[in-house]
Amino acid sequence: MSEALKLSVIIPCYNEIKTVEQITQQVLDTGLAHEIIIVDDGSTDGTRDVLARMQQAMPALKVILQPHNQGKGAAVFAGFRAAEGDVLLIQDADLEYDPRDYPALLKPIHEGAPRWFMGRGFWGGRAKPCFSGTWLLTSS
Repeated sequence: MSEALKLSVIIPCYNEIKTVEQITQQVLDTGLAHEIIIVDDGSTDGTRDVLARMQQAMPALKVILQPHNQGKGAAVFAGFRAAEGDVLLIQDADLEYDPRDYPALLKPIHEGAPRWFMGRGFWGGRAKPCFSGTWLLTSS
């Protein structure tokens, strides 16, 4: 990520005790995130205890605890509201998406692509970013 753009990675999670630490470490390993925001959406499996321990070890980690399960959309929007970055990326906590794909996903943004897009594609047996998406904001 260039110094001009700061990446906020938002990780919505619900009952992801088995994967939340792993995905957070994978995001950190990319070296691209300006901030990581984990939004727990009312987990009941001990995920919140793991997040508390993680936050002790990584004070810069932002953790938002929803009072009860409100759905992934509510968790994502809570992350959006807390984000300070220029580029917001949603990373599922269940390891469905691979943070090693971030450079390819972010490349069109650096090249002046749409200011908002989403999508994914599968080919060759591995999830890859798909850059066909929906324009939400116009370039300014």
